[in-house]
Amino acid sequence: MPATRILSLLEKHGEGLDLDRIMSELGLKRRDRAKLLDEMRKLHAQGDVRCLRGRYRLAEKTGVVRGRFVTARPGFGFVTPDGGGGDIFIPARDAHGAMPGDEVTVVVHEHGKFGKPEGRIERILKKKSAGLLGVYVERNGAPFLQAFDSPSVDDIPLKHRPRLRPEPGMIVEADRATLTLTRVFGRPDDPGVDARVVIGRYGLRSEFPEDARAEAEAAPDLDPAAALGGRRDFRDWPTVTIDGEKAQDFDDAVSIRTLDRGGWLLGVHIADVSHYVKPGSALDREAFERGTSVYFPDLTLPMLPERLSNGLCSLKGRENRLTLTALLEIDADGRVGKTEFTPSLIRTRHRMTYTSVFRIFEGDEAERARYADVVPDLLVMRQAAEALRRRRLAEGSLDFDLVEPELISENGKLLAVAAAERNEAHRLIEEFMVAANVAVASAFTARKRPAIYRVHPAPDIGDLEKLRDVLLHFGLALPDPAKVRSKDLQRVLEKAKGLPGEKFIGRQVLRAMKLAVYSSKNVGHYGLAKTDYTHFTSPIRRYPDLVVHRLLKSLLRREPAPSAELEPTAAASSERERNAADAEQSLVEWRILRFLKNRLGDEFGGLVVDVVKAGLLVELDDYFVTGLLPFASLGGDYEPRPAARRLRPKRRRRTFDPGDSVRVVLVSCDLALRRMSFVPAPDREEHRP
Repeated sequence: MPATRILSLLEKHGEGLDLDRIMSELGLKRRDRAKLLDEMRKLHAQGDVRCLRGRYRLAEKTGVVRGRFVTARPGFGFVTPDGGGGDIFIPARDAHGAMPGDEVTVVVHEHGKFGKPEGRIERILKKKSAGLLGVYVERNGAPFLQAFDSPSVDDIPLKHRPRLRPEPGMIVEADRATLTLTRVFGRPDDPGVDARVVIGRYGLRSEFPEDARAEAEAAPDLDPAAALGGRRDFRDWPTVTIDGEKAQDFDDAVSIRTLDRGGWLLGVHIADVSHYVKPGSALDREAFERGTSVYFPDLTLPMLPERLSNGLCSLKGRENRLTLTALLEIDADGRVGKTEFTPSLIRTRHRMTYTSVFRIFEGDEAERARYADVVPDLLVMRQAAEALRRRRLAEGSLDFDLVEPELISENGKLLAVAAAERNEAHRLIEEFMVAANVAVASAFTARKRPAIYRVHPAPDIGDLEKLRDVLLHFGLALPDPAKVRSKDLQRVLEKAKGLPGEKFIGRQVLRAMKLAVYSSKNVGHYGLAKTDYTHFTSPIRRYPDLVVHRLLKSLLRREPAPSAELEPTAAASSERERNAADAEQSLVEWRILRFLKNRLGDEFGGLVVDVVKAGLLVELDDYFVTGLLPFASLGGDYEPRPAARRLRPKRRRRTFDPGDSVRVVLVSCDLALRRMSFVPAPDREEHRP
């Protein structure tokens, strides 16, 4: 009995139908009643239908939405609807045990407490994880769990005295169904606990299944002569990879030639992972489940087994490798003209680093002598990249220059936290990769082929209105939010350069943006000001890129457009990308906090990044982590005004606004819960009167 017939029928009858009417409408006999009832129970369990007062209706017709509980903070969470639209706010009292990643149904009230959609979790359809991670505590001898990701601020009582006998303060895992302990990780300071907890908390896959490993090991070594069939041979082109010193997998290589008529022919050569990972194979299934490689400071969880990610697919120096090449003709004004794509074979001259290339650009004689055979080509690449960059910015692309933390360690001990260097060589590779991604996406669009695009929707007007209010504090203006273009935001970033609040302003512009995601529906890329954009350049570490390679090869072979639905793959990839990014950030923050825990009582400079009910959120200068400066610690002279995002004085003429610099003393640091708290430094003259 096809469920589609039942759903179509209920779609026509929004008022709902009882079981007898459904049988009649579908032309069923009395003997079919049990089968129909069983099918209705399945649809109800899936969250597709509801039964109210004996009548079945589509869940969406009753104000019930199916979605995913995507994030949680103490006191609340959100649900992202499967059918699209804005997130639904879920107060902790209405979460009913839902945790991030769970598939749920939610009863929606269009206008909640803050005038936005608010909901109540009706049912948990599928739990992302069977376990709860948190900190073990005891109260009057009874065991409790301070769960990491629960929207509730209350500790969870464990039903049975744990057999594993952890000590209070240890990180543990409990079964969600029985609330019994299943694992003890150890104390937050213990070696290796942080990585194991983050892997478990975010559901990351640390081991490959046997069938995937076997497929990878069975992949034959490359025979260049046999591989040339149907491929262009670029081994005589001076080709290099340019990556960080610690890079492990090399997806992309570049080469360039100067055209007689002016301009350049750029070759972007990307590892041909699709040659080794076939659709439906064990390797493909595992790559899909992982979605992306995950990079921790001293550990990588690759999307593909090492035999491929660090071996056959990786574009190692002076080794023959299979690639998929994009050839782009670029004129002196940075316009990309003719493009061509072809399966290829390359042999890179050098494995270069951003540092080496930048030194060459700066005129370092020793570095130029070391890479003398490719220096002329690198200098030509520099010209082409600058032309592409000027064109991109002129078209309205946003240029965020946000600094990320780099952890400097020795023998497993963190010695310092520094700003990761980003120089002209980084920007060169970024320009070439963006140009290749645009070219591939444009080819799909021009030929009306289905594809997975990298899309970035325009920001909501409400978020732009909030941004405009923040910018006024710094003397910066935006047009009417309904008319704001990416060019307007880029002008703000340019005007902010050199201002005391430059870093904060960049963060606020980014905060107003929506997330870039993968989708089969091309809505353009707002941040890059591009109508067509995809991810083509990193198939070793990103599953969507692998799918794009397959689609591009199909186009080149002039095959009929693939019939497989791409949106589920795109949606899953977006979710796994966010999860991996959150995991990476979580571990980095954990290690920075552990480093700072040894500096309790020290004074730091910081930046007010937000005002909440409890006080000021302050990001420490040079450490990339945020803690709370309670307004109560300011002497009781202040009251919070989170709606206005400022802390207002009751008597004295002082205010604290986002973007203000402050001096604080670190007084507490909780590694497991990733929380810090401060008090004001003794000298507070830097506060603005």
